[in-house]
Amino acid sequence: MLENSRLLNDSWLRWSAASKEDAKLCIMGVPFDNAVSLNKGASKGPETIRNLSIDMSDVTEDWIAIKDGILYDIGDIPVELQWDRYFERVKNEAYALMKSGKFCLFIGGDHSVTIPLHKAFGKYQKELTPGRKIGVIHFDAHFDLCREYDGHKWSHACTEARSLEDVISGEDLLFTGVRVAELDELKMLERNPGITIIRAADVHNEGPETAFQKIKAAFRDYDAIYLTIDIDVLDPAFAPGTGTPASGGLTSVQLIYLFKKMLEELPIKAMDIVEVAPDLDVNNITSWAALRIIQELFGYFSKF
Repeated sequence: MLENSRLLNDSWLRWSAASKEDAKLCIMGVPFDNAVSLNKGASKGPETIRNLSIDMSDVTEDWIAIKDGILYDIGDIPVELQWDRYFERVKNEAYALMKSGKFCLFIGGDHSVTIPLHKAFGKYQKELTPGRKIGVIHFDAHFDLCREYDGHKWSHACTEARSLEDVISGEDLLFTGVRVAELDELKMLERNPGITIIRAADVHNEGPETAFQKIKAAFRDYDAIYLTIDIDVLDPAFAPGTGTPASGGLTSVQLIYLFKKMLEELPIKAMDIVEVAPDLDVNNITSWAALRIIQELFGYFSKF
């Protein structure tokens, strides 16, 4: 059983619907961080983000009021000791939630949880219509393209390596904000020349609008996109509470700008926010950065 969703929906105040059928978007937590390569703590991300949400503003920076009854939180998937069984459950629970037809927001947890979430997204989208084009936009300081890391194929450093095996092809994958790479990942990029890369330096040097136009061009004829946001895409000045921080990242303003543009102009159908590690944070700065993105998501769905 998932955690009591009624209590969880109390965290999101009046924006919660009475049931998922009444909501426009659904939320699920995946509090797993057994696949990190440096510092743990992301398992507490979902709980902290929910607890802080009680103090979220009910109006976005564009003065859009968040509507009552817009969301429904189904709770967390309790972590199991058996890794493969847990990922299978994450995949099945996420797939069932996607089949509701609602926009899905998943809160991690480390980035390995996106492996089963990608699988669920691919399965659901490909069942909708034959030949449906699906893509993945990956915001991160890292490529997560290692075939294995620390002896594990499901490490958080292997997220997109797994998706390239049976969910998408290289031309369906775009990275934004990357500034760290492993030698194994460079070899993976050579084998998949269709992957689009927008470095953090590119966003700084050319501006977020140019970056967005590249993203838009890469997915101009796609039917559905999964967006995964590792909070370490932000510079540690804006998100210190994460397990593998890397200097030179995006600013909060850049990330918010790109996120809003993607929601408005691209077929984003599901997303996750991962790697928020509250115990490594300062004054909840990182959790609030994640909540800022979530607030804009709520604002977007409040316009319809």
